[in-house]
Amino acid sequence: MTLRIGNASGFYGDRFDAMRDMLTGGDLDVLTGDYLAELTMLILGRDRLKDPVAGYARTFLRQLEDCLGLAHERGVKIVTNAGGLNPAGLADAVRALADRLGIPVRVAHVEGDDLTAAHPHSLAAHAYLGGFGIAACLRAGADVVVTGRVTDAALVTGPAAAHFGWKETDHDRLAGAVVAGHVLECGAQATGGNYAFFRDGDVRRPGFPLAELHDDGSCVITKHPGTGGFVDVGTVTAQLLYETAGARYAGPDVTARLDTVRLAQDGPDRVRIEGVRGEAPPPTLKVGLNKLGGFRNEIVFVLTGLDIEAKAALVREQMEPALGKAADVRWELARTDRPDAPTEETASALLRLVVRDPDQEVVGRVLSGAAVELALASYPGFHVLAPPGKGSPYGVFEEVYVPHGAVDHVAVLHDGRRIPVPPAPDTAVLDEVPEPPLPEPLPPGPTRHAPLGLVAGARSGDKGGNANVGVWARTDDAWRWLAHELTADRFRQVIPESRPLKVTRHVLPDLRALNFVVEGILGAGVADRHRFDPQAKALGEWLRSRHLDIPEALL
Repeated sequence: MTLRIGNASGFYGDRFDAMRDMLTGGDLDVLTGDYLAELTMLILGRDRLKDPVAGYARTFLRQLEDCLGLAHERGVKIVTNAGGLNPAGLADAVRALADRLGIPVRVAHVEGDDLTAAHPHSLAAHAYLGGFGIAACLRAGADVVVTGRVTDAALVTGPAAAHFGWKETDHDRLAGAVVAGHVLECGAQATGGNYAFFRDGDVRRPGFPLAELHDDGSCVITKHPGTGGFVDVGTVTAQLLYETAGARYAGPDVTARLDTVRLAQDGPDRVRIEGVRGEAPPPTLKVGLNKLGGFRNEIVFVLTGLDIEAKAALVREQMEPALGKAADVRWELARTDRPDAPTEETASALLRLVVRDPDQEVVGRVLSGAAVELALASYPGFHVLAPPGKGSPYGVFEEVYVPHGAVDHVAVLHDGRRIPVPPAPDTAVLDEVPEPPLPEPLPPGPTRHAPLGLVAGARSGDKGGNANVGVWARTDDAWRWLAHELTADRFRQVIPESRPLKVTRHVLPDLRALNFVVEGILGAGVADRHRFDPQAKALGEWLRSRHLDIPEALL
């Protein structure tokens, strides 16, 4: 018995017509949509400040207006976390839409994640719930299930538990569903999107992924026939490593052991995942706290031609009096200029000024006025990329942990009945897995100074203020070299930003992969916009571009 679960959204703002494409492109039992991220919760929190009935992803409702009839005709259940901060409000809106369209669907929702009242200085504080609230809704006959902040993988574990009758103690099965859910959650990232070796296929318009799940927790990752992109062991490996850390991948339902995952190509655009082992979840739930951190402003000065360093020094000195009261001032000079450049743009460097302060006035009119006044009184060729603004609020993210019993996890059915969802019956403290033995190193031989990306893929992302960089080898011999060459210390050498920070390396031999966690590189999280690439999306590609002494036998 196979359960076919597809994905139609990896974030709030993903491809609008993906829901229709997934419903019309092939057979499905369940269609999921992931709309939430740390930054999204902050955005929805600010929406709710303006309108108390807001707080959910309105895009989902517009998609459903076009597709609810299709889903009903085809018998496809829809499960989504688009409820955000207001799942009850979105469930009511879906019911009103269904009544207006004359479509008889049963809409349920899950609540209990909102802990904002217990954290009064937060704009939004939400626990990451598991999938058994979703399962309760589906078992009671729901056609559409709306949640707030559940784990991304819960959108798959919930339907799987309902369909196969899994219990909370079926750890191996649940772990397999968690892995499948993690692969699906970011949409086209599993089908060639954002993939290191994107030239291996046509990724101009990748299709969205689906999983064929089995009762034992194994699955096949694939996509609808005729859609773009491709699914192979590499695309699935990349997504498995995305925003993870060590061998234990913890969630509220189960801790999945990523070091037990086995991947195999199962035909064109089909990758089989099996062997996943699970353990009892940790005794606490993660809670994401989103707060307003203050106000931020940014000015990018364009420096063209000769004397770039001297021009940068001049404008910095001229701006200094206006920056004296600011709590945080950062200057970055990006030398994008080239000598004897054929275009003005390629002859120019960018000097970026970022200022933060609790007082909007300090980063607003005071700063912008000082910059504007330099228009005719600074370095030759003075101009900026955009006029300075008044300063905008920025957010900070923090994670805390609470016992399972601290949340009131409830499935609210289509008829108004409320079913309490008990916490996990068994828990286990989350300990690090001992590092596995490394493969035999390659024998000595000639090397060439070349980019790491010639022999390894990478994918990176954000987790609060930390970044992870997953690196994997495409062949056994490349793995033998990579496992010994790219240590945590070597990582620090080739990524200078990480040198003052804690870098932890995790080894996953069955995936021929290393996973690095760089603590604090993103400041207070993505909404803090601490660095040029605030979500560390391209950190892995920077690593791949760095030159190491690579054995010629691998090149």
